[in-house]
Amino acid sequence: MSLIQPVILCGGYGTRLWPLSRKSYPKQFVAMMGQNGLFQQTALRFSGTGFEKPMIVTNAEFRFIAIQQLAETGIVPDAVLIEPDIKNTAPAILAATLHVERKNSECLLLVSPSDHYITESGSFCESVMKGAQAARNGKIVTFGIVPDHPETEYGYLEVGDESGDSIPLKSFVEKPCLTEAEKLLSSGGYLWNSGIFLFKASTMINAFKDLAPDMLNHVVKAVDEAKPDLGFVRLAKEHWEKCPEISIDYAIMEKADNLNVVPHNGDWSDLGNWESVRRHTVSNENGVSISGSVKAVDCENSLLRSENETQQLVGLGLKDIVAVAMPDAVLVADRNRASGLGDIVRLLRMEGVEQADAFPKEHRPWGFFETLILGEQFRVKRIVVNPGATLSLQSHVHRSEHWVVVVGIAKVTISEKVELLKANESVFVPKGAVHRLENPGEVAMELIEVQTGDYLGEDDILRYEDKYSRL
Repeated sequence: MSLIQPVILCGGYGTRLWPLSRKSYPKQFVAMMGQNGLFQQTALRFSGTGFEKPMIVTNAEFRFIAIQQLAETGIVPDAVLIEPDIKNTAPAILAATLHVERKNSECLLLVSPSDHYITESGSFCESVMKGAQAARNGKIVTFGIVPDHPETEYGYLEVGDESGDSIPLKSFVEKPCLTEAEKLLSSGGYLWNSGIFLFKASTMINAFKDLAPDMLNHVVKAVDEAKPDLGFVRLAKEHWEKCPEISIDYAIMEKADNLNVVPHNGDWSDLGNWESVRRHTVSNENGVSISGSVKAVDCENSLLRSENETQQLVGLGLKDIVAVAMPDAVLVADRNRASGLGDIVRLLRMEGVEQADAFPKEHRPWGFFETLILGEQFRVKRIVVNPGATLSLQSHVHRSEHWVVVVGIAKVTISEKVELLKANESVFVPKGAVHRLENPGEVAMELIEVQTGDYLGEDDILRYEDKYSRL
């Protein structure tokens, strides 16, 4: 029996877990529930017996983060498809399906978001295998979670009173109000919609032929004209941008007549808001969940998190509160209103608040940097360069830089001069000088950078050579 091809979707931006999840580094990459991030947990979950190497669908902004996080888990992907623009799940799933279909039209694909939290991975994989035969027989199989409370943040699947490993789906139900959710729970004939699907490649392509032929034409051309790019597969932008922005549920699932559901009775969450995080985090006898440097005194039914070990968060007499402290942003909210954070983030973005989307720590293909101090005409950064990584050959119009190596070895090019700097050695990069920074060592190299100038924006870079194709 052929192996199942996992397809992991990790191109989306999460805002309802702000300030921990932001556009520049969304929740799927954050280690919020254990040592590994949710994307890493998803890749590990579907990397055991019965599964092929995973295929990743993401965007250009996240491609290096995804590859680095996979490397940390020891997983080598089968392929990484780059979306030119975010078009929701329908075009992304179709592109992955077409890519697989070229090798094997009878292959089974398991499509999963990258940001779901499942505590019992083995049990969920058993549910996946239960749906395999129905998928081989031409069904599109989805996985319904047996609900344990009335939830208003999930869509529901109506399955009636039939039993079996894989049962027919009667209908989709949109996210209900609380009263309706309570009715659905008490009826026993409804499951939460997990948004995870199992199907044969030819089955999904035929569904698009019948239900979304125009989209199929555009995506076929985007896949046919895709270009290799540093080991990634970049879909053709000219055709991709003609696709509608639409979910797989609206484009296909709610119209198809060959859907089955595998009920899964286990712990699952899409961690869509801070209340769901609180529900899946260990709480004390007063219902208080804490993480990091936190002291809670006389608090009830609250979530308190400090995301910096040097930042102490103290809660005194709090009830039904979410408090998340980060170096550059702090959230304090009624936990029953935390699901409305998406609107707040949009408001911050409209007002030009940098923290709406960006972290102090910004990830790059070569490593990351974080701003330590920002003044009117100076900025102090900590820069970490991965072993063997190289920054672009570049210059700056408005600023000069002082570099002090604190860990490892730096190879520095300034104009025609190349030198190696060890810890506690420094160099000055004049404004306008063509320069490059490399890490020739086997451990991460760290340095402190002091920038001075009349403009310190990240767009003050002229690149001449770049191994990551950012020219």
